[in-house]
Amino acid sequence: MYLNILGSDLTSIDKPTIIIVLTGQVIVVALLFLIYKLFTVFFPSLLRSVRNKKSADEPAFPEKRKPVSSEEDVNAAIAMALYLHFNEIHDEESNVITIQRVSKTYSPWSSKLYNMRNFR
Repeated sequence: MYLNILGSDLTSIDKPTIIIVLTGQVIVVALLFLIYKLFTVFFPSLLRSVRNKKSADEPAFPEKRKPVSSEEDVNAAIAMALYLHFNEIHDEESNVITIQRVSKTYSPWSSKLYNMRNFR
């Protein structure tokens, strides 16, 4: 009996080969199902438990911050003034953009000679 599917000779396939192929396919499908269940069931429940644990560790009423003293306000104002002063040193530039054409050296990538076909 000669079977020819897509140019292949299937007469040399015996029972152990079929068993090995089917076992491999069953293992692949089983692992894909296991990965699917892992991502749809296990990981979401794990993330929920971690989130609940973090929220249980945080106190119900967080501590209030102490008010900022006036000395810290003065230091912040001085730092901001120095930052603005040193960043505005450069001159105002005009909004005119000039483009200067640069002559390029020969490159075979831009040569039309290599793109032309000679139909003689």
